[in-house]
Amino acid sequence: MLKGIISISGQGGLFRMIAEAKNNVIVESILTKKRMPAYSTSKISALEDIAIFTETGEVSLKEVFKTIYEFEKGGAAPDSKSDNNDLKKYFANILPEYDKDRVYISDIKKVVQWYNLLLENNLLNFEEEEKAEPATETPGAENQDSE
Repeated sequence: MLKGIISISGQGGLFRMIAEAKNNVIVESILTKKRMPAYSTSKISALEDIAIFTETGEVSLKEVFKTIYEFEKGGAAPDSKSDNNDLKKYFANILPEYDKDRVYISDIKKVVQWYNLLLENNLLNFEEEEKAEPATETPGAENQDSE
């Protein structure tokens, strides 16, 4: 679901990776659909690699988005420009064990903003991903008798 979707420091919104070159990647803005190069000197973060600190470890951004999606019954999250205290209370409902010392209001705003952006562009499809996950099986187990 989040594969190929990135955030670029200093650039608003989210981007989809289109192609890779020697010293840059070509990205497309999810908002404007405009393409541009993102250079290796830019701070690029893949959404699939981002996790939120909790009191017991970390929770992947994908899992946080899924929790928001279920909490909102497939609807939008509050606006990222909402009151800071309201956003903190909202996030505590979504992820009660989030680490309040290491997860800043700016992080909460990004999560909410990104969730809404992905939702508006039909890029949150949790059902499809669940079907794509193969059943866990021991490799080679089906051929043990024939050896």
